[in-house]
Amino acid sequence: MMHLGRKAVVAALAASTLMVAGCATETTYRPATGQGFNRTGYSDRQVEPNRFLVSFAGNSVTSRDTVERYLLFRAAELTLQSGYDYFVMANRDTDLQSRTYSTPGFGYGGFGGYWGPSWRYYGRGFGWRSWDPWFGGGFGPWGNDFDIRTIDRYEATAEIVMRKGPIPRDNLRAFNARAVVDSIGPSVVLPK
Repeated sequence: MMHLGRKAVVAALAASTLMVAGCATETTYRPATGQGFNRTGYSDRQVEPNRFLVSFAGNSVTSRDTVERYLLFRAAELTLQSGYDYFVMANRDTDLQSRTYSTPGFGYGGFGGYWGPSWRYYGRGFGWRSWDPWFGGGFGPWGNDFDIRTIDRYEATAEIVMRKGPIPRDNLRAFNARAVVDSIGPSVVLPK
């Protein structure tokens, strides 16, 4: 009887997680909010008069393509706001950041949050057991009575150098700021 109740609770938790995930939307183009893994939006920092570090961080449903487009758009927008014509990407990088969470079944509390490579635990009636994320196995006699999920998100960063005048033809890392804003701008989603 308790076994069925536990499975019903796990099913309800899984359903609520899917409903929340289904309601999530991509990060809109806006200044960054939040901190650490929860930071989303764009940010920039001036290093020299014409040199900036620019970044855009998406949430778990924001695609890599969107994150990279928004970074490019922010670099172009910032270049125009600063009175320059084009920018050169001194360097650029896109990172995939992942966090894995577990939601255990009831009766074994204290294991929520981040998990390590494996756990050992003692249960009355069945002695010492271990659980390993790569080999499975549950915390209770009923098998997998917990939910594990990995949340991925992308963050793109670039160091840009802003310049005035015509773009050098041989520099493939140089971008016309006005052309970037005109071509990417229509696909940028602003907050409501």
